[in-house]
Amino acid sequence: MTRMLIIGPPGSGKGTQAARISERLGVVAISTGDIFRDNVKRETPLGVEAKKYMDAGDFVPDSVTNNMVRDRLKADDVQDGFLLDGYPRTAAQVAELDDILAENSSSLDVVLQLTAEDEELVRRLLGRASLDGRSDDNQDVIRHRLRLYHEQTAPVVSQYTERGIVTQVNGIGSIDEVTERVMNALKVAS
Repeated sequence: MTRMLIIGPPGSGKGTQAARISERLGVVAISTGDIFRDNVKRETPLGVEAKKYMDAGDFVPDSVTNNMVRDRLKADDVQDGFLLDGYPRTAAQVAELDDILAENSSSLDVVLQLTAEDEELVRRLLGRASLDGRSDDNQDVIRHRLRLYHEQTAPVVSQYTERGIVTQVNGIGSIDEVTERVMNALKVAS
C-alpha cells in the first residue's frame, strides 16, 4: 500500500506525473484541482465559490477543501493507497490531513516534491494557458500563484522534511525523463 503526496509549484508537472505514478503503482490519484475545475464546469455551489478564488489565483478556503478531501479519502477506491495532488497546501491543511489519516490509523508514506525554477514555470503555464484556454492562467495570476506557493506551501515541505518522508525530484525535462527520475527516487524512498 502506498499513501503519498505529490507537491511542487504550479506548472511543475504534478498532474502529469501523478497520473503516471498512479498507473505504475496501481493507486488512485486524487487531484483537488481537477475536482475544483469539474465543479466549476458543472456550476455546482462549490464550483461557483471555488471559481472566485481560482480566477484570482488564490487558494480555495481550507474549510471547503478539507471537507472535500475528508469525503474523498473515505471512498472505497483509496483503501489500497492513494496519491494526493494539490493537498495539503498549507500548514493547517497538514494538521487536518494528519487527523483524517489518523481516523483510519494511517499516515503518509512519502512526499514527492517536484522542483523547478520560477521563470521556467511561468513559461510553461503561459504555454498551457494558450493551449487550454484556462482563465486561471495569465502572467499576473501565475506570478501571484507562485508567490502564494512560496509563502504558504513551501513550509508544508519543511514539516514533511522534519518527518523524513520528502523525496525531491527535478521536474524539468521531458515527461518521460521526469517520470524515470520519479520512479527511481520512489524505489530509493521505499
